[in-house]
Amino acid sequence: MTDHAEAAKQLFYQGYNCAQSVFCAFTEVTGYDLDTSARMASSFGGGLGRLRETCGVVSAAALVLGIVKGYDDPSDYDAKKRHYALVREFAERFRAECGSINCRELLTMAGLQPVSGGEPEERSEEFYRKRPCPKLVCEAARVLDEFLSEQ
Repeated sequence: MTDHAEAAKQLFYQGYNCAQSVFCAFTEVTGYDLDTSARMASSFGGGLGRLRETCGVVSAAALVLGIVKGYDDPSDYDAKKRHYALVREFAERFRAECGSINCRELLTMAGLQPVSGGEPEERSEEFYRKRPCPKLVCEAARVLDEFLSEQ
C-alpha cells in the first residue's frame, strides 16, 4: 500500500468523506493545506452530496489531476483534449480495479442498498465494517500514485 493510500484510509477512519480522504491524502502534491483540501472536496462525498453518482474517490482524483496536470487556458483545445483523456484513463483504471466508478453500483456490489440523498450516516464500527469505502479510498490513492508516476 502506498503512503497516500494509507493516509487516505486513515483520513476516512477519522470521519472525512471518501472524496476528502483521497484529496486530503495528496496535500503535498496539490499544495493545499488540510483544511482547504477538506472544504474543496466536501461536496463530492457519497457520489456528489449523497446522490450516489460518480464515486467521490474518482472525483477527488480528478481534482488532484486538475491541479497537477490540468489546463488553464480555455482557448487551448489541445490541452483540454489531453486533460480529459487523462481523466478518462484514470477512471478506466479505477473501473478495471474496482468494477465501477459509480457510487451506487459500488455500494450495490458490496451487498448494500444505497439510498440517494438524505442525511449522512453516523460513523460506527458497523458503518466501517459493511462499507467498501475504506478499500475504495485506498485503491483510488494507489491508482492515482501509479498514474502520476507514469506521467
